[in-house]
Amino acid sequence: MNKLYAEACDRNKAPILAVIELLFEDCTSVLEIGSGTGQHAVFFAEKMPHLIWHTSDVKENHADIKAWIQDAKLSNLQGPLMLDVTQTEWPEVKVDAVFSANTAHIMNWDAVEKLFAGAGRLLPEGGKFVLYGPFNYQNQYTSDSNANFDLWLKAKDPQSGIRNFEDIDNLAKSAGMIFRQDYEMPANNRILYWQKVK
Repeated sequence: MNKLYAEACDRNKAPILAVIELLFEDCTSVLEIGSGTGQHAVFFAEKMPHLIWHTSDVKENHADIKAWIQDAKLSNLQGPLMLDVTQTEWPEVKVDAVFSANTAHIMNWDAVEKLFAGAGRLLPEGGKFVLYGPFNYQNQYTSDSNANFDLWLKAKDPQSGIRNFEDIDNLAKSAGMIFRQDYEMPANNRILYWQKVK
């Protein structure tokens, strides 16, 4: 079956796994928001068989996710669920972790706000929210390549762009989550980890 392939997923999947396999070692079920091609989901579900990995995305990406899932034949890989973060009702799924990669910078700010609010509603106390991608700190780029990437994003969609850590951390606090860890990743990316506390 023909499947959409993203080269970036192959480049970053091992470094991401090295972090999340430790973060998720005591978790049982993860919702991935914005599963894209489905490549990450297949790789992570295979490498972390103790987890039920729920894929989700907007409808137009479901065919590719289904193709990857069907070829993988993994019993712990589920979905894809229909999820646009701006929709009023999110799918009813019982998870103790939420993961999303390379999504916040391609969403508009309203969607980013709803991403954090939705993750906060979904997670139980102690649940983990893990976000991968490029981020700014105190409104400063961490590299020239991120500055150029941000210009490219805004040229395509003025509502998108690399998000400022302090701004999204405020969203997390409003959603009942506290910041736990910031992991440096290759290619000027980060993994940010929050935990639901109330």
